[in-house]
Amino acid sequence: MKKLLIATKNSGKVSEYKIIFKDLPLKIITLGDLNIEAGVEEDRRTFEENAIKKAKFYSELSGLPTLAEDGGIEIDYLNGEPGVKSRRWPGYEASDRELIDIALEKLKGVPLKKRSAQLRVVTVLAIDNEIKISKWALRGTILKKPIKKIILGYPFRSLFYIPKMKKVLAEMSEKEEMSISHRKRAIEKLLPIIKKMIK
Repeated sequence: MKKLLIATKNSGKVSEYKIIFKDLPLKIITLGDLNIEAGVEEDRRTFEENAIKKAKFYSELSGLPTLAEDGGIEIDYLNGEPGVKSRRWPGYEASDRELIDIALEKLKGVPLKKRSAQLRVVTVLAIDNEIKISKWALRGTILKKPIKKIILGYPFRSLFYIPKMKKVLAEMSEKEEMSISHRKRAIEKLLPIIKKMIK
């Protein structure tokens, strides 16, 4: 069985990837499985540059085909912020609650019709010294207050309302979320390469 390293320390993302790949004969490897503690500074200007940097670094370190990503929320009214700043929006490593509060403060008084946003992801597969890139975005609206449920590591999902689902992302079932998942859509574009890898 072929191995694929998922280059993230976010357990939520690992779980989502395992669901996405569950029907393929792939052994999903995590950084923890390899006792890799080294981190990559996400200091590039774009999601794509950060994702490429991570994929190359962990692929070279592990010797395995590696999947890495970078992404975040882009709020239209705020000219795409926080975007690549993501967790460091206020200039330091902010908590989930802080990020929610910052977004709400910056959008204070802004009507719902002007609170459109997108969750964007850039996924990079590093394999055999080649880099393959896929992108996807999920459109929605930032509510005026979050629901009570906050998913650790995914603060904006408590505010991100999907009109066609009539639900906030954080309150969706696994099946509902997978049906619209921007991460899954990005991966689907890489599946032909991954399937070829495991033959």
